[in-house]
Amino acid sequence: MMVYKGEIWLCNLNPIKKDNEVGKIRPVVIFQTNELNNSKYPTIIILPLTTQLIDDAEPLRFRVNKKENLLKDLDLLVAQIRAIDKNRLIKKLATLTKKEIDKIESLFNEVIL
Repeated sequence: MMVYKGEIWLCNLNPIKKDNEVGKIRPVVIFQTNELNNSKYPTIIILPLTTQLIDDAEPLRFRVNKKENLLKDLDLLVAQIRAIDKNRLIKKLATLTKKEIDKIESLFNEVIL
């Protein structure tokens, strides 16, 4: 399966282990480098998206406007980074722009640094 950083995929995040973890089948953004994405390494780093929108929630959230096969606006949950098995990915929904990816990386750095 070929996946690229900045793509939005429908993903099965079940089962969850703790109440504060994001579960369900939901869109996620591929956040790992393309070198690792297309290697034989079995896991991939993702950031989940939610339909529960909260305005002005940066740096913890980033708004992704509906596009391509996304039917509505979503919030990317910057602090919910997760490594998953690539087999959890179901289908590609959309691709973020370079500008959007750069902004997400900037927000992520604010959260972890």
